[in-house]
Amino acid sequence: MGDAVADDKRNGGKGIRVVIVRVIENEENKKSIVLLCSNGDSTRAVYQALKERFGDVTVIMEEDVPRSLFLKRRLKKLGFFSVFGQALFMMTVVPILRSLSQKRLDELKKDLKVTEIENAIHIDSVNSESGREKLRKVNPKVVVVNGTRIIGKETLQCVNAKFINMHAGITPLYRGVHGGYWALAEGKPNLVGTTVHFVDTGIDTGNIIGQVFFEAAKGDNFAIYPYLHTKAGIPLLVKTVEMALVENLNINEKEPALPSKLRYHPTIWEYFYYLIKHGVK
Repeated sequence: MGDAVADDKRNGGKGIRVVIVRVIENEENKKSIVLLCSNGDSTRAVYQALKERFGDVTVIMEEDVPRSLFLKRRLKKLGFFSVFGQALFMMTVVPILRSLSQKRLDELKKDLKVTEIENAIHIDSVNSESGREKLRKVNPKVVVVNGTRIIGKETLQCVNAKFINMHAGITPLYRGVHGGYWALAEGKPNLVGTTVHFVDTGIDTGNIIGQVFFEAAKGDNFAIYPYLHTKAGIPLLVKTVEMALVENLNINEKEPALPSKLRYHPTIWEYFYYLIKHGVK
């Protein structure tokens, strides 16, 4: 086995754990890795990074949650008023932001090597028996999770592997979606960053492995932030997988320094409120 070293540092004395991992190259490190994912640009970027570093990576890709089921769950949890505002934002503001940011998005996609994934194994759900059968057949040492629905206990225990996720936000304060946007909207630019953590049955509640922080440029906006999260987090994710392959990746069981809050898409009125208040696009 290769030698591995982990350095535990603190971010400005604020109690946020940042793990910097280093692994000495060794052919034995190239063991079975599964990318358990949904279809999207962040998945494509993660796949390219893992493939470039480790060679063959098995991709098991689940189908999107049916929109009708997604809306039903969201309505039950948040109510009609909030869901209507979120839908209005996604249907009107986001397409405009994407159009205005097309050149910047194309540059980021090129930098992240966002290309189509070939030979992915498709499943209906990560929590289906057929999905678990696919995992058992590969029997990976590490499962990198990206963009799936919440993974149930039965799936997490179906193979003897570490399940690792890269989250667009600093947990536990920015769980859910669009953590960087919400940090900026709340006037906390120092908490814009990406978290790599173990996966449990909660929503981004797994033990933190490491966190990386970045600054968004003045002209960046809601459509761009997810790509910045991915770009910032991939090096840490790759190093984390390296550590997991040589079995030198420990769980951090310390209490997080930040409170916990689950985030959703902004409503259209929330977006314009924070645009006026903090100039957050």
